[in-house]
Amino acid sequence: MVKDWEKLNSEEIANYRIFKMRRDVRRSPRTGAEHSFFVLQSPDWVNVVALTPENQVVMIHQFRHGTERVTLEIPGGMVDPHENDPAETARRELLEETGYAAEQVIPIGTVHPNPAFLDNTCYTYLALNARWQQAPQFDGAEDIAVELVPIEEIAGMVRNGRITHALVVAAFYHYENYIRQSEK
Repeated sequence: MVKDWEKLNSEEIANYRIFKMRRDVRRSPRTGAEHSFFVLQSPDWVNVVALTPENQVVMIHQFRHGTERVTLEIPGGMVDPHENDPAETARRELLEETGYAAEQVIPIGTVHPNPAFLDNTCYTYLALNARWQQAPQFDGAEDIAVELVPIEEIAGMVRNGRITHALVVAAFYHYENYIRQSEK
């Protein structure tokens, strides 16, 4: 059986705007040897599968600096330090990025984006009866365009590579599980 590794020491070694990096020294329970591990500490994230009354998904196009290209995604973002409920973050991000507000926001799943070196959680919410309310309120580093996509086209868009963001794919997996459970 795999056991937890004892933490012997931990120190912050870098602090950037969207994450911190720490170095943990841990002891292997199998060998007793000490090893260093580097962990990115990041705020939790949210993703929002927002459906209009016509069963269209509120999607966004956004340039991503890591891949250096525009991607098709769902609204989402970081949970701010003062926000105690990720559901409120989901509502805020949906409104800020798209101008849409939902009647109901339901938690449908969580993932750890990469537990090998990230310490955060990504919460996925289903936002029902999303309707346009106002012009989007982008922060200074955002440039977003909204596209409404019929929900029945999403699986094909993942299959053909139009949707490639791993956390968005995971969000639609949570959505499919939610729908299957609702039908029982």
